[in-house]
Amino acid sequence: MNFGGVYPKSSLRDALFVVVPVPYDLTSTYQSGSRRGPLAIIEASTNMELYDEELQKETYTAGIHTTSPLAIDARGPKHMVGAVRRKISRIAAMDKIPVMLGGEHSISFGAVGALQEKYPELMVLQLDAHADLRASYQGSPHSHASVARRISEICPLVQVGIRSMSKEEADFLPTSKIKSYSADFLLENKDWCEIICRDLKGDVFISIDLDVFDPSIMPATGTPEPGGLCWTDVLCLLKKVSRSCKVRGFDVVELAPIPGIVAPDFMAAKLIYRLMGYITE
Repeated sequence: MNFGGVYPKSSLRDALFVVVPVPYDLTSTYQSGSRRGPLAIIEASTNMELYDEELQKETYTAGIHTTSPLAIDARGPKHMVGAVRRKISRIAAMDKIPVMLGGEHSISFGAVGALQEKYPELMVLQLDAHADLRASYQGSPHSHASVARRISEICPLVQVGIRSMSKEEADFLPTSKIKSYSADFLLENKDWCEIICRDLKGDVFISIDLDVFDPSIMPATGTPEPGGLCWTDVLCLLKKVSRSCKVRGFDVVELAPIPGIVAPDFMAAKLIYRLMGYITE
């Protein structure tokens, strides 16, 4: 299936957006199931209206090509990150915008590494409930709980929506150059969106862990945290970043579908399509 149910789908040569499903959740530590996320998102996307009511256009005309799911390397997350990096590198070399569907968050490091090779000044915007800044977790430096730490070692990193971290991460954060904004920051600062956007410029990769949303509207995640962002908060930030920066790629990860409840799947699909629309404004 092609994202959005567009048929015939754009060829790889003609598409602006290349959607890459990565059904991988080997290092999930609370509730697994995000390996089923990419298919659920694509299936939900076939039920969207392709006319975007906010942007008043049909974003799909920019070209959307969905690849086959990336083959899983069961040797461990380091190998899987490498497979992601090779795949995204090939897409970036064609001057396309990769859109990666997870799967767990560990895969984001592979996509960031690939794009940083092409865009050396790349910055990363991470929307997430969790800091993901552990040096390693359960013996792996490539765990989903360490992905932001690895990203920060190669790119400037801005985090938004954080409301859960370990003491190790809390001790590390002040010693780093990472800009980290809690979910409470949005409540306490009416100009929060403008403040965050000042930290971002030029080429940007956006990594969206769906647990950044409040679980009342996004319950289908492996590690839900109360007190999250709402739909309009996230769209406000994505719109402003897309207008002030050059979004070179993005991912949406950590959807763990709940059988019989399709609203989270559809929300993830619509979020992806809306961000595509912002990028092409």
